[in-house]
Amino acid sequence: MVFGRLSCVRSLLAFTFVLVCGCEFKAWAQQSPISSPVERTDPGVQPLSDAATRMAPSAPQAKASAGADSSTAISPVISPLADNSSQLRLGAGDLLEVGVYNVPELSTKARIGNSGDVYLPLIDYVHVADLSVEEAQTLIQKRLEDGGFVRSPHVTIFVDESASQGVTILGEVAKPGIYPALGDRKLYDLISEAGGFSPTAGRKVSVIRQRSPAPPITVNLPRNLADDLQDNIEIQPGDTITVPKAPVIYVVGDVGHPTGLVVDNGSLTVLQALALAGGPNRTAKMGATRIIRKGPNGMMETRVPLKKMLEAKVPDVTLQADDILFVPLSGARVAAGRGLQAAASAATALAVIAVHP
Repeated sequence: MVFGRLSCVRSLLAFTFVLVCGCEFKAWAQQSPISSPVERTDPGVQPLSDAATRMAPSAPQAKASAGADSSTAISPVISPLADNSSQLRLGAGDLLEVGVYNVPELSTKARIGNSGDVYLPLIDYVHVADLSVEEAQTLIQKRLEDGGFVRSPHVTIFVDESASQGVTILGEVAKPGIYPALGDRKLYDLISEAGGFSPTAGRKVSVIRQRSPAPPITVNLPRNLADDLQDNIEIQPGDTITVPKAPVIYVVGDVGHPTGLVVDNGSLTVLQALALAGGPNRTAKMGATRIIRKGPNGMMETRVPLKKMLEAKVPDVTLQADDILFVPLSGARVAAGRGLQAAASAATALAVIAVHP
C-alpha cells in the first residue's frame, strides 16, 4: 500500500518536472537569435523586425528630421559634364549614331537634314531638331513601340559630329572659325584653341548666347590672360564670341615717330600718346596742337594747349578711338633755322676766301 503511494508520488513529480522544463525551453527558444535554417535572405538586404518597424518614424517626421539636421544628409553628386550635356540640343548637320539594344539590324548612322529630320529604318523620318539627346531617344522609342516593330525598345543616341553645337569665334584671332563645345568649355580655352589674339585685337570681348534674349555679355580681358581668371566665363554650345579690333589713335605732324597707337585696353591721354610717338621736335609749334575727331556732323578740331600741359598748368586730355593728334611745324622756327644755316654757310665761305686769297 505504501509502495503504491510512493510510485504515485514519483510519477506526479516526474510529470511536473517535465512540464516545467518544457515551458522554460519554449521561452528560451523564443528569445534565441538563431533563425530557422530553412529561411534565407539576401546578404545585402537587412529585414526589419517588428520592433524596428514600430520605432521607424513616419514620413512627415522623417522629413522634419532631415530638415533639422541637413549637415548629415547625403545629397546626390551631379557631374557638371552631365548637367551640360542636358543642355545640348540637336540641330541640322549633326551626325548621329542610333542603336537599339538587342536589335543590331536597326543600328544606323544618319545626319540630320536642313529640315531637322533624320531618316531611320522602319519608322521613316523623325523630327529631332531642337530636342535634347534624351528627348530624341524617348521619341524614337515611342515610334518603334507604337508601330509594333520592337517591344519595349531601348534606344541610345551618340552624337558623332556636332555641327550645331559648335562655338563661333569671329574677329581678331589667329584662326577664326567654328570650334566644338562638347563638355565644359571656358572662354580662355576657346581663344587659345583659335590661336590667341592678333596684334591688333582689343580686349573688350562680347559673347552672344544663341538661345537667350538677353543682350550680349561683354568681358574686359587683361593683356595677359593668366593675370585674371574671374572673367573666364563658361561658354555654352551655339555661342558666338566676337573679338573686336582695338581702337587706334594716330599721332602725326612734327613729332619723333609719327605712328598709330593701338589701345587694346584702357585709355590713352595726349601726353601719353605724344611720349609713345617720340615727343615733339624742336621745330614743333606746340601752341597750335589740335585733336581732329570725327563727329556726327563731320570732322571737328579741338585746340590743345600742349605747352601748358607739359608744364602741368592744365590737365591732360583723354583721347578717343580714331582720334588724330596733330602737332604742326613752326614756320618761324624753320625760317630762323634756315637763316642761321645760310649765315653759317656765308661765314664758312668768307673764311675759305681769307685762307686762299
